[in-house]
Amino acid sequence: QVQVVESGGGLVQPGGSLRLSCAASGRISSIAGISWHRQAPGKSRELVAAITTGGATRYPTSVKGRFTISLDSAKKMGYLQMASLRPEDTGVYYCSASVRLRAFTPADDYWGQGTQVTVSS
Repeated sequence: QVQVVESGGGLVQPGGSLRLSCAASGRISSIAGISWHRQAPGKSRELVAAITTGGATRYPTSVKGRFTISLDSAKKMGYLQMASLRPEDTGVYYCSASVRLRAFTPADDYWGQGTQVTVSS
């Protein structure tokens, strides 16, 4: 019904940059926002960035100033630009898209399968 697919992960050296993409498709009436989360080995999943269609953004202190989230509502695409990457940024990055299947109904969250980001020299 709704598919969310992440791309852009990979291996990068400390201090490097990566841009992740999130594509939402299916029977979507509109998108309310997206968020990116990451899960490191042995740790719980944590929020790293969120954005609404109104442009409001939210970042935890650990990534503020280094990560930038953006959203193209018309294309149903979200992005996470990551700079000054550190080894502790390593993990599987998941995109969650908050979408409405019909107009004037509450939005539901749909998750992708994740993309691996490894920061290592």
